[in-house]
Amino acid sequence: MQVSVKYFASLRELMGESSRLFDIEEKSSVDDLWQQIKNKKNVNFENVMATVNMQYVKSNHQLHDGDEVAFFPPVTGG
Repeated sequence: MQVSVKYFASLRELMGESSRLFDIEEKSSVDDLWQQIKNKKNVNFENVMATVNMQYVKSNHQLHDGDEVAFFPPVTGG
């Protein structure tokens, strides 16, 4: 199964790329994907927000083939 991943804001800089395709196991969640990315990129960034197909989702959201997943750092205001 394959998903498209996009990174935004400081995550894009941390990852060194703005997007990439990932092969994932069937029944993978957003959190499973994020753990795979962290291990591959050797980063320790925990608090991310995610969208799947432009809808905000929780980390346990199950992914499907062809989904577009976007990761964002936490938003702060002031």
